[in-house]
Amino acid sequence: MKVVRWSQRDGAGLEHLVLDERSDGVVIESVIVGEGDAGAFGMTYRIECDARWQVTRLAVKLAGGASIDLHRGHDWTDAHGAPQDALGGCIDVDIIATPFTNTLPLRRLDLQPGARREIRVVYVRVPEMTVSAVAQAYTCLEADRRYRFEGLDTGFTAEITVDEYGLVTDYPGLFQRIP
Repeated sequence: MKVVRWSQRDGAGLEHLVLDERSDGVVIESVIVGEGDAGAFGMTYRIECDARWQVTRLAVKLAGGASIDLHRGHDWTDAHGAPQDALGGCIDVDIIATPFTNTLPLRRLDLQPGARREIRVVYVRVPEMTVSAVAQAYTCLEADRRYRFEGLDTGFTAEITVDEYGLVTDYPGLFQRIP
């Protein structure tokens, strides 16, 4: 079990995450107190992955507000089994309020230096609690250490640094790991 904390660079937020990697899969649970464009919020999330780091469940709960519960087998469904066709082709998730979700594709893709991969992810905006599919790309700049992230729908790019587990240590302008 690994425990990690991040702070927002502007000092407005804090995340406490517990990652439990087992032979049959990975479970991530986290609490965030943060602030975004739409104001201050508190939330919890749980991500479940199979042993290959492919997301099988995403549950997000906004304190005093909405929740999201998505499941992925062959396709994405909500908690009641209703198909979520707009999320087709997505394996990973990206929750705007956390640097952790960068770990999911980094662990799954195992990119070598110079390699670049485009992916579709389930993108969750917080505190709005909206879900959509977006295109992103990761390029390995230094094996198991530095990656370029690209939001292909937005033009946003960042060079992120990770530790030996693929957990972000520095996300310029947004998040930093607390030792």
